[in-house]
Amino acid sequence: MPNSLILPLEFVCALGSGLAGGVFFAFSTFVMAGLARLAPAEGIRAMNAISVTAVTPLFMTLLFGTALLCLLAIATLPWRWNEPGAVAVLLGGAVYVFGAAIVTMIWNVPLNNALAAVTSTDPASAATWAGYLRDWVLWNHVRTVTCAAGSALFILAIWQQARA
Repeated sequence: MPNSLILPLEFVCALGSGLAGGVFFAFSTFVMAGLARLAPAEGIRAMNAISVTAVTPLFMTLLFGTALLCLLAIATLPWRWNEPGAVAVLLGGAVYVFGAAIVTMIWNVPLNNALAAVTSTDPASAATWAGYLRDWVLWNHVRTVTCAAGSALFILAIWQQARA
């Protein structure tokens, strides 16, 4: 990859990580708390509706496109390992890919799928909803923190390169 594309790539990784982290931050700080205030049947219906509408080309491009760009940034490192910011790029990309993409696929999506199978009239739905809120929010906090860390690490890499 030409050196003239490295800085824009890292910038887009920083921006994408930060934007994804902002979405997750909103869910961690007030969206899920608002849903938790609803009756379980209403909360389940609302979260299921959110889960369906979240799968849009724009959000999926942000979430997984940023992960692909982070992997691309990491893939450039063997040719520039001794340059300033290389370690920050490696860590930023790895943290984002794990924390945003992998956590989403391994924990949040299966929780969403399990919730989608719950009927709100099921007597166990209240307990299911309480467990879902606890577990989903925990993993969403992980996504929030790792996206913010990934963004910060890409910004650090850019700053280190600018100082060199």
